[in-house]
Amino acid sequence: MANATTSSDTAAPAVLASSTTLNKSLEWPLVKKPHPPFYFGGFAACAANFFTHPLDLLKVRLQTVKGSAGKNGLSHVVRSIYAEQGVLGFYNGISAAVLRQMTYSMARFATYEYLKKSLATEDGSLPFYRMTLAGVAAGAVGGICGTPADIVLVRLQNDGSLPIEKRRNYKNAFDGLFRIAREDGAGGLFKGAVPNVSRAMLITGAQLCSYDAFKDLLLSTPYFKEGLMLHFSASFLAGFVATTLTSPFDVVKTRIMNAGPASPYKNLVQAMVVIAKEEGPLALYKGWTPAFVRMAPQTILTFIFLEQFRNIYWNNYASRNKVRFE
Repeated sequence: MANATTSSDTAAPAVLASSTTLNKSLEWPLVKKPHPPFYFGGFAACAANFFTHPLDLLKVRLQTVKGSAGKNGLSHVVRSIYAEQGVLGFYNGISAAVLRQMTYSMARFATYEYLKKSLATEDGSLPFYRMTLAGVAAGAVGGICGTPADIVLVRLQNDGSLPIEKRRNYKNAFDGLFRIAREDGAGGLFKGAVPNVSRAMLITGAQLCSYDAFKDLLLSTPYFKEGLMLHFSASFLAGFVATTLTSPFDVVKTRIMNAGPASPYKNLVQAMVVIAKEEGPLALYKGWTPAFVRMAPQTILTFIFLEQFRNIYWNNYASRNKVRFE
């Protein structure tokens, strides 16, 4: 009995203290949520990229292989990489991938959030066409900022498939940037910028806007409610749309960036025509499967990490400034 009484007496002050803290927090003033730091998008994309980088590498290897996909298919590429370099071979170019996300993704997320705020109506709503405009414009900014790192990434990922005498052997992403600038001039850092920016505009607009549209559509049915399954399903569908729309641009971008000074591709349209004529129209969708398999988890993981970063930031902000959010 004495023990029970002591336990009860000890618990009472704790409950009272918790209740007092809760009551005090309810008295805190209501404010609008502050905008999280602009770099959260880049950090979230980097975190997701560590899980999806091997799939991106496979996509690049498939897209740079000329000829029919039969003997150079996905299973052949996987076996070849593992036989030559082991498991670590699937992470070739990871330094360039991180650099790309810290430029491309950071720029597009930051621009998208800024434009959403700027294009919102007086009541704070954002019509779909304005959301699409924000996504496309953000993609253009991200594509321009990320092109140099993207070139290095493509070359690092594809280096292992080249004959030893033709390999570039970049030590890391920054070594690749300096060597490209030295050997090809400053313009070499923006080789393939047109298809890269075009792809970024399509993928950002399609990915972000279709995600919101599919999310609203699924919520209107009795089968979904706010939660992980909704986010997974909407991201999966958005990834399908974005991958299909951007695949031809991705193939052309990869070919141009990987080509040397004597590139057979003059521009975006000419490259598409040459590839379709020499290898068939389906060659423009080479690497679609690993691209889609990568994009779905990349989208889901990026937004999961991003939301966690935001929640931590907002919770700390509220606690530090003793405020509540509207």
